[in-house]
Amino acid sequence: MRRKLTKYAAPLLIMLMMVMLSGCSTNMMVLDPKGPVGADQRDLIYIVTILCAIIMVPVILLTAWIVWRYRDTKDNKAKYMPTWSHSALAETIWWGIPIIIIGIIGVFTVKYTYALEPSKPLDSDKKPLVIEATSLDWKWLFTYPEQDIATVNYLYIPEDRPIEFHLTSDAPMNSFWIPQLGGQIYTMSGMSMKLNLQADEPGVYYGSGANFSGEHFADMRFEVTATSDEEFNQWVDKIKAVPDALTLEGYEKLAEPASSPVQSFNSFPEGLFNKIVNKYVVDKPAHHHGE
Repeated sequence: MRRKLTKYAAPLLIMLMMVMLSGCSTNMMVLDPKGPVGADQRDLIYIVTILCAIIMVPVILLTAWIVWRYRDTKDNKAKYMPTWSHSALAETIWWGIPIIIIGIIGVFTVKYTYALEPSKPLDSDKKPLVIEATSLDWKWLFTYPEQDIATVNYLYIPEDRPIEFHLTSDAPMNSFWIPQLGGQIYTMSGMSMKLNLQADEPGVYYGSGANFSGEHFADMRFEVTATSDEEFNQWVDKIKAVPDALTLEGYEKLAEPASSPVQSFNSFPEGLFNKIVNKYVVDKPAHHHGE
């Protein structure tokens, strides 16, 4: 009875793990990039996965073969060598190949780490659009300094144009993430981080806070709509026509811990982002990463 349970336990466990992981893929967004940063990060994932598989797949297959080949049964014909202890060729193979592959992974990692430095401007003949993103409890405030408009929990961006995000927090540390456009970056009080992304095609992309931050953490999601330049300008004009402006008093109310619906503001106080960054700074200027 025990042998039967052992025989079927491993396959059942593997199947259970596959079912559980299938619900955590977020539709494999990181493997379906829609921008240059996301595409490079996907390529690095593929390269490292393939190189690791060169080591792992043979090891897993050999482990299964060894367990079966040298199983304890009366009719097993496996060669018995009780005094065997060393093979220079075997040790060269199982140490040499992983060392070479780790070296190759290191080269690719260094190359992509430098190329994907978050504050590094993207190659483009178009001027970047600056968007200031502030993580609050439990919502995202986005201000467009060039357009003098603000939104809560949603973004509009022009396609095929670099977006220069400036990020900070007026709440516990969080993490800004648009999976199909690029990797996450932390938002921290008293710091201004910079992240350059770009959408290569129109679409609606999922965004979220990727760092647990309390009771309504699950509400820190936002949609990113990438449109043509003409449609983006029309959207800006539409927001300019809304009746509400974000005042300092309104911001203080917005910053209170609570979830928030989508909101739009036709203006916001000048220098609001810098005020938020320097809110917790004492006797010295705040740190601006990448500037």
